[in-house]
Amino acid sequence: MTITRTLVTGGAGFLGSHLCERLLSEGHHVVCLDNFLTGHRRNVAHLMNEEAFTFVEHDITKPFFTDSPIDNILHFASPASPIDYLELPIQTLKVGSLGTHNALGLAHKHSARLVLASTSEVYGDPLIHPQPETYWGNVNPVGPRGVYDEAKRFAEAMVMAYHRYHGVETRIVRIFNTYGPRMRRKDGRVVPNFIQQALRGEPLTVYGDGSQTRSFCFVTDLVDGIYRLLMSNETDPVNIGNPREMTILQFAEEIIRLTDSASTIEFLDLPVDDPKTRQPDITRATEILGWAPQVELEEGLTRALNYFRQLDVSEGS
Repeated sequence: MTITRTLVTGGAGFLGSHLCERLLSEGHHVVCLDNFLTGHRRNVAHLMNEEAFTFVEHDITKPFFTDSPIDNILHFASPASPIDYLELPIQTLKVGSLGTHNALGLAHKHSARLVLASTSEVYGDPLIHPQPETYWGNVNPVGPRGVYDEAKRFAEAMVMAYHRYHGVETRIVRIFNTYGPRMRRKDGRVVPNFIQQALRGEPLTVYGDGSQTRSFCFVTDLVDGIYRLLMSNETDPVNIGNPREMTILQFAEEIIRLTDSASTIEFLDLPVDDPKTRQPDITRATEILGWAPQVELEEGLTRALNYFRQLDVSEGS
């Protein structure tokens, strides 16, 4: 019986750990690679005794070599929240450039298929709505968010160069706002921020007037789309996200309702280059992958809320 070996960089992160679980369930031997810059050991602690799971502590911005065969590489290592990439700008740029280069070199050596975790941030503050994969974006390369946006844009260009020049099998997933269990408490993104504030009865901090929009996809839906992309023949970028769009103010009110919190809403200045709209056009994912999100927002948020409540209990807070 042939064993499929799949390497996941950033495998101890929020998305990476869920991908490791899905791959194991599909019969893959999973090699999880992480340096715990933003990932956490507890995300994969329950997998450590699995016979088909191997953990390697390593920084992918440094070359990684293995003589064992590798069939697939999912390159998910990167700071991914505004707090992370504003505090870790050089590391963000390095993992998008050097890290992607090393992952692609490994894929080339082993004739492996590589999936790049790209982002809706490649569209910047979009002038087209919703955003199709054919849109080239509206990005400020020298703004504070540019370190993440341009790292991912560069990574996409490098992936396509390896695909065209070296014939490496590559896939690019553009990930839109995703939420669920294993998000970090101090992640800095809107879902954990609002949930933590609501559970503590603190004001929910809304930036600007709250009219900016986002679209929220539950993590299991996202992982399903990524796995379908891995197994497909599609080499062009594919948006994966939930097209249900809502304003940040509406989202804050929904969190308060679900938590039955006494929290109020506090309005703060809008961060520099914060996108006004964010909604994926998922036509390509639907037509090519047969994919569409299945988890309704209330169900997903309830599962995320339960996770953070359990985290509070386990940490004694």
